[in-house]
Amino acid sequence: MKITETDNAPKAIGTYSQAVKVNGFLFISGQIPLDPSTMELVEGIENQINQVFENINQILKAEGMDFSNVVKLSVLLDDLNHFEKVNEIMASIFLKPYPARAAYEVSKLPKGSSVEIETIAFKE
Repeated sequence: MKITETDNAPKAIGTYSQAVKVNGFLFISGQIPLDPSTMELVEGIENQINQVFENINQILKAEGMDFSNVVKLSVLLDDLNHFEKVNEIMASIFLKPYPARAAYEVSKLPKGSSVEIETIAFKE
């Protein structure tokens, strides 16, 4: 097991690691839209979704991976009406075959975020 950390993504704000790598799998903790330089939330749902994917991208890069290595996403939204925006942004990031995905509406996310995404990637 290897702990993955990068200064290019937000530091953990609790008792967890940014990511853990085991046997080629990279388990990325749920990312919220924190700007890693300020540790403050970005504003607006589109900016928040883009920031979350940028944070994920930076963690993937730290392990020599990219979005083509992503096999599963779990998307948490404070309003499922934002699901179409997630799809739109994902269409600009991912190529077919798309990763597996689940999406949930939740009542509250850390720091008042509107979105959190947990990611599993794999590279042999």
